[in-house]
Amino acid sequence: MAFNSKKQKTDLGKDPVGRLLLNLALPAILAQLVNMLYNIVDRIYIGHIKDTGAIALTGIGLCLPIILLVMAFSALLGMGGAPKAAIYMGKGDLESARKTLGSCVVMLTGMAVILTVVFLVFGKELLYMFGASDNTIPYAWGYLRIYVCGSIFVMFSLGLNSFITTQGFSLVGMETILIGAVINIILDPVFIFGLHMGVSGAALATILSQAVSAVWVLCFLRGPKTQLRIEKKYLQMKKEYVLPVLALGVSPFVMQSTESLINVSYNTSLYKYGGDMAVSAITILSSVMQMIFLPLSGLGQGAQPIISFNYGAGNHKRVKKTFWLLFGVSMGFAVAIWVVIMLFPGIFVRFFNDSSQELYDMASWAMRIFLAGAFAMGGQMACQQTFLALGQAKASLFFACFRKLILMIPLIFLLPLLLEDKLMAVFLAEAVSDLAAAAVTITAFCILFPKILKKQQ
Repeated sequence: MAFNSKKQKTDLGKDPVGRLLLNLALPAILAQLVNMLYNIVDRIYIGHIKDTGAIALTGIGLCLPIILLVMAFSALLGMGGAPKAAIYMGKGDLESARKTLGSCVVMLTGMAVILTVVFLVFGKELLYMFGASDNTIPYAWGYLRIYVCGSIFVMFSLGLNSFITTQGFSLVGMETILIGAVINIILDPVFIFGLHMGVSGAALATILSQAVSAVWVLCFLRGPKTQLRIEKKYLQMKKEYVLPVLALGVSPFVMQSTESLINVSYNTSLYKYGGDMAVSAITILSSVMQMIFLPLSGLGQGAQPIISFNYGAGNHKRVKKTFWLLFGVSMGFAVAIWVVIMLFPGIFVRFFNDSSQELYDMASWAMRIFLAGAFAMGGQMACQQTFLALGQAKASLFFACFRKLILMIPLIFLLPLLLEDKLMAVFLAEAVSDLAAAAVTITAFCILFPKILKKQQ
């Protein structure tokens, strides 16, 4: 598999920061937007299945905790290993960077096998625990039993792609996701409607497209243009490389895995107060939240190689300049998309289902409550991801836990006890958590950031 010679990596230590961030962030943002389509295109097609679209969408929503958990293990090793490899490269220690990659390949393979077995054996029981009913379980299990068989492809394409973008090959990283997403978008209607496979067809389209992305990543990391190369001699697990990766990857793992726990909390609470239709609504709202979260994640991924490399090289001026540029752009994007969502929530609901008036009314009403504090995510994400890029595992882990475990999950269950409108109270938990977490994270970052840089000096 050939790669265009024009896709050379940029100079993370010398190129102008503004242009460098633009060159790295734009492909990363496009990749995340494509990734967003990757994640929600199944829900869009399934929501438009004639007669059963709304209930099938509920079934897919019940699978999200497990899908998010698979992605969390990918983030544990990809987002834990890539910054560590970039810091090694900034110090000129290419050998350690390659050993870090090799360790992550071995761990991704082992985790994929374990997760596949666990979810095939216990998947149906887990779906009932997550709020499935006899009406929704055929759709949920029909999707999940096929999806988990492709866990290894998902973990390779997501986890190893970070080692491509961290070297500055942002266009190749974008192509990894783009190739899979385009194939998924093409195969979905063929399998769902053309072959009448329904939700099973959506799952099959997803894992086939992820398989192609995984092959693309492996071919590049075995090719001539990458400095971080997968070689047999580096496929080993030594604690001096494994433990730092796991320590740094705990934060993104917690961020992703707690999304799974949050999804379970929402599904069970909303089913209690609003039935299957409320679970369909939260599936739509979570998808719209991704429209904010994933581009912000792309911005952070674009900035991460610059921050990590220059922090490793001791160039604090470039670290500071990159962060403040990231912060400003992130806030601007979050506020802009938040305004559009608050003004026109119904447009976003119609993306996913246009046949159920009951679902349209509930989701449109709930969206303004659920996403009321989403504009603050720009600042929070910028600070959170900069902690990660600086190798600050403990700080990054704490703030990942603070928003979701300390604030959001307790509020999902406590607010209905305090407010008369139980259904509204569950949706409100997201907004309260977003605003409080952003205020605390940004304040703490402004205090800790100068100390981290001073300590390195």
